[in-house]
Amino acid sequence: MSPTEMAYRKTAVGGASGFGLLVALYDTLAGDLRRAADAERGDDLEKRTGELTHALLVVAHLEDRVTRGSGGELADQLVGFYRLLRRRVIEAQAKRSAAILEEQMNLVLKLREAWQGLEMRGISARPEGGSWDNPASYAGAATASMRQGASHWSA
Repeated sequence: MSPTEMAYRKTAVGGASGFGLLVALYDTLAGDLRRAADAERGDDLEKRTGELTHALLVVAHLEDRVTRGSGGELADQLVGFYRLLRRRVIEAQAKRSAAILEEQMNLVLKLREAWQGLEMRGISARPEGGSWDNPASYAGAATASMRQGASHWSA
């Protein structure tokens, strides 16, 4: 990530809502996967490894945020998605496949779009008595949005 991109992200995250933070993490993850695919095509294994190491750290962070919540259908779907994503990233490394990385990037971007849609509709990621760490508190709205925007994937 360039210094300009880093500065932009830091500024964007400064005043972001719960969904805004999720969108920023998904942007970071998609960027990591895109740069890793580009590095794979360029036979730059060191860059690919660095990008995928960071991507896996982001996935671990996202999964940790979900597993700290009280569970529910959305939490289960997200945990399954993150586990599958991690397996596919590792498979892409073993097979040296930029195509697998791009496929995963597209899935991440579709899920990102669902979170952004919730934010744009003014749905709070921090409902009364809830928190960003508890996805079950907004599972109904997010699950419906994800079914509309990304119905082809499942956990």
